[in-house]
Amino acid sequence: MNLENYFPVLLFLLVGIGVGVVPQILGRLVAPHRPDSQKTSPYECGFEAFEDARMKFDVRYYLIAILFILFDLETAFFFPWGVAMRDLGWSGFLIMLGFVLEFAVGFWYIWKKGALDWE
Repeated sequence: MNLENYFPVLLFLLVGIGVGVVPQILGRLVAPHRPDSQKTSPYECGFEAFEDARMKFDVRYYLIAILFILFDLETAFFFPWGVAMRDLGWSGFLIMLGFVLEFAVGFWYIWKKGALDWE
């Protein structure tokens, strides 16, 4: 077993740990640390944390977030397709055309349902 082959892995781990840990240590040492009641209070999704649990809230915030994630993931398929377009040929083009059509129909559907309207 040749340990020289594992040097890039060790280097990758050390750089990853350095990038993750060193800024935190520098921030703790250099940044001012003056907590107050506003900074230490819990905050989630734009709602006060200690209100009535049965209060009404606007679901559109979550709907927009879910739709963003859905369409963001779908558009991520365009990049590898664009790179491999010459290798895929006409069959790959037609398959992706069907995907784009499905993508457009889904976008049209949520638009007509009013899911993107923020009144």
